[in-house]
Amino acid sequence: MSTGYGISRGDAQILPARLGASLAAALSEQAEQLPHEIGERLRFGREKALGRARELRVAQPAFASAVFGAPGGTAALGSPPPWWLRWANVLPVAMLVGGLLLIQHWQLYESTLAAAEIDAALLSDQVPPMAYADPGFVEFLRQPEP
Repeated sequence: MSTGYGISRGDAQILPARLGASLAAALSEQAEQLPHEIGERLRFGREKALGRARELRVAQPAFASAVFGAPGGTAALGSPPPWWLRWANVLPVAMLVGGLLLIQHWQLYESTLAAAEIDAALLSDQVPPMAYADPGFVEFLRQPEP
């Protein structure tokens, strides 16, 4: 299987090890030319780093036991999120949907009130029936009452 860069997965795992080995060899070769005091400081730092690496390797199995397979072939850490965190993710979406429904209801209510007001004005006025068919009737309705 290829990683998409012309390197197989096996090579991709070997390359960091090769790079590390070549860097270590080059550093060891140059370390022989350093003064004794600097060489001792580097040796002490190297031992300290190796000690930390050993501690991490010992602690790593406990950490690895917390990893479980998630659907889709991915890995997730720890247990599933608590119920309140799930609700915290759903709550904004629910509030958005509720707000949109309230806006829709308010607009429907306002348009119904406007239509009822026009109907009431038409029914209370004494306008001949032929006036409703006149194209200028809308202009008549828009004029303020005296």
